[in-house]
Amino acid sequence: MARLAHLLLLLCLLPSLALAFRPFSNPLIVQGRVYCDTCRAGFETPATTYITGAKVRLECRDRRSMDLRYTIDARTDATGTYRVAVNEDHGDEVCEAVLIGSPAPDCASAAPGHDRARVILTRYNGMASDDRFVNSLGFMADEALAGCDEVLQQYNETEE
Repeated sequence: MARLAHLLLLLCLLPSLALAFRPFSNPLIVQGRVYCDTCRAGFETPATTYITGAKVRLECRDRRSMDLRYTIDARTDATGTYRVAVNEDHGDEVCEAVLIGSPAPDCASAAPGHDRARVILTRYNGMASDDRFVNSLGFMADEALAGCDEVLQQYNETEE
């Protein structure tokens, strides 16, 4: 009787395990942008430019050991946008888009706090779309552009 119970349990678990480890028929599309903080403001402004040819890496690490499990590189297009297709589920992993390099020599230092962004790469979380949008990643310009004082003034909402 115990063997029959084990066999039934095994028959119930095998299909779910097979589904969990098969590739997606439609890949998840990870999409984000890479910018140059031309005003050195620490965030995107109307003076921000987007970098063509910036290199970004998608990394997924084991949630417990933080060992690297998956990685894929991408480059930004003319609009500063990168797109990566991911065919596997990474629900038990911590996944992030990470800045690797900028082709702009005057904007090649990663902006503090904007050099990586987390992304969820699983279908088992209630999201209906295959698209996964990542917060923008940024590099900091070596020197602020002329005219940035006027751009930043619009964020100054204090009364005197």
